[in-house]
Amino acid sequence: MRRVSLWAAVCVAGLGSPVSAQAVAEAPDPYLWLEDVSSPRAMAWVEAENARSLAVLQGDPHYAAFYAAALKIAEATDRIALPNQIGGQITNLWQDAAHVHGVWRMTSPADYEKHAPAWQTLLDLDALVAAEKTNWVWAGAECEPLAEKRCLVSLSDGGEDANTVREFDIAARAFVPGGFVLPKSKQWVTWETADSLVAARDWGAGTMTTSGYPFVVKRVKRGQPLDAATEVFRGKPDDVFIIPQTFTDGAGHSMVVITRGITFFEAEFVRVTAAGTVPLAVPRKSAVKGLVDGRLIFQVNEAWTPAGGTPIAAGALVAVDPDGKAAPEVIFTPGPRQSVDADNMIVTKDRVLAAVLDNVRGRAFSFARTAKGWTQTAIPLPDNAAINVKSGDRAGNTAYVTVESFLLPTGLWKVDAAAGTAVQIKATPARFAADGLVTEQFEATSKDGTKVPYFITHRADMPLNGSTPTLMTAYGGFQVSVTPWYSATTGKLWLEQGGALAVANIRGGGEFGPAWHEAALKTKRQVLYDDFAAVAEDMIARKMTSPPKLGIYGGSNGGLLMGVELTQRPDLFGAVTIQIPLLDMLRYEQLSAGASWVGEYGSMANPDEKAFWLKTSPYSNLKRGAAYPETFIWTTTKDDRVGPVQARKFAARMKEYGLPYLYYENTAGGHGAGANLKETAMTGALQMVYFQRRLMSGK
Repeated sequence: MRRVSLWAAVCVAGLGSPVSAQAVAEAPDPYLWLEDVSSPRAMAWVEAENARSLAVLQGDPHYAAFYAAALKIAEATDRIALPNQIGGQITNLWQDAAHVHGVWRMTSPADYEKHAPAWQTLLDLDALVAAEKTNWVWAGAECEPLAEKRCLVSLSDGGEDANTVREFDIAARAFVPGGFVLPKSKQWVTWETADSLVAARDWGAGTMTTSGYPFVVKRVKRGQPLDAATEVFRGKPDDVFIIPQTFTDGAGHSMVVITRGITFFEAEFVRVTAAGTVPLAVPRKSAVKGLVDGRLIFQVNEAWTPAGGTPIAAGALVAVDPDGKAAPEVIFTPGPRQSVDADNMIVTKDRVLAAVLDNVRGRAFSFARTAKGWTQTAIPLPDNAAINVKSGDRAGNTAYVTVESFLLPTGLWKVDAAAGTAVQIKATPARFAADGLVTEQFEATSKDGTKVPYFITHRADMPLNGSTPTLMTAYGGFQVSVTPWYSATTGKLWLEQGGALAVANIRGGGEFGPAWHEAALKTKRQVLYDDFAAVAEDMIARKMTSPPKLGIYGGSNGGLLMGVELTQRPDLFGAVTIQIPLLDMLRYEQLSAGASWVGEYGSMANPDEKAFWLKTSPYSNLKRGAAYPETFIWTTTKDDRVGPVQARKFAARMKEYGLPYLYYENTAGGHGAGANLKETAMTGALQMVYFQRRLMSGK
């Protein structure tokens, strides 16, 4: 009824009859030229949009102070240098004012625990950038799993997903002369032996999927040119990706496992042997996470009854005999309000260490394989916080985890996974005044009756009259769980100023396991948009805030969420920030890596799925004359995952329709806020100025 009334008002105003989303979608797209990412015409458009928006946001009296505060936080030298364990040592990639691109460095575990460790530089990226005149961004290092003396260092130009891989000698602190080098590609490369790699990359015409990822895996031997590499495994062109990984346990077992991503959520798994590849008998909806005592550790995301075995619940952790001679062993089965985050667990010498969400509150457990089955030990860590597993040691049982919440600064804990003990060894100083602030958890009721939890951090004496400026975010996709985090910039520039922060755990995420995600797949996706609106309505009903005081933000899939909320429920919000987003869902499969996400969003080749997006895609459902709040859209030119083009076209259509918006495109940064700390601080300051103007100053 609300939509009918809106359009009646538009027609009375003489703006013409409403045009259907299907008519808009099927009309020639006047902004296809913006999809040519680096064309002079497109970049001239970006330059003009940036100039207009930066004049507004950087010209605001708050900007200079906001940027200075954000940069001070980002470059603070007393933040935790997060550890990675290599060969019994601790490594870290560090960025600050003197190391814009970063320095990869190393120290001993004992020295690491000191207040000021004596770091030894392995690789100075700023010096490398200067020498090679390339905007290198650190993309990680994988070290040869047995000796751990040489590593494959991945470097990205400007933050792209595509990277260049070079062999690095830890002892020599230099790239290996004549060593392994794999030129720029979207690629996954892993060690097979000290003298051979297994690589999935662009091998030439006909070796990349329609999603833009490799589907051919080859063995690369030391001293041989790439064109001499021999094929190990081949997927299909319509697969999403092929990823080889090497797993090694404390007993000395080592194996290469190839994940053939048939869809984003379904895969086949094979083990590489001297005789070829051998299939692994696990469900397609699974993820391989490590190796313990010769057993591969999987999380299975669908109910599974192994041949001749007992049923295993979706979301469980299992240990699988790679030879298929023994039945799978259940390590842990989550309860109805629990889940295990597959990206938040590691394997040590002979333990599995995993963070478990219990009603979106973190718990950590160590799991051990015994003659009587797997046992679990709870790790004593602070309650009501998020636990993130950062690093494990293949040769020992020491692991490092962080603990944080909206008001608890990040602390680093050293865990003995065998003993089940933990001790805090480092803490981030408080970056904002949290006195008088509280975090509460509530539940909203969605349109279909589902209870949707959310957190809100606010002043304890917050008046319940709708006057509190409130920011709200969520993600709602890809089984990604959104847990409490300590955002120093948000705390300093928003919570300290009297604002509140709300985080909604809507469907589509992984907070309550695979079923919570699958409830919002493809044509069922409207439920997550209803969930988000329900949380907003619940806060408004409780008079915590009100529509003119409520701002929302989200990135990537969360940017799509923001676009849908803008077009479906503009009455609920006074400000919207759309970050590095998907927005043109009728063309997303043809843009950047879009084809890889058909398992999440569906395909326009399917009539029902296309019909859903015709009425839901933000780019097709913008309406002339609608009462949208001014919207801030930002993205990056170097994003080769989602790409900048959907954000560009959305802004261009808003301009055509005479709708209020600001647009900013960072010309570096990849799929994120920036390629370095200064760029990230700038983007954060721009966003906070926008919210301050809209929700606090009323501009």
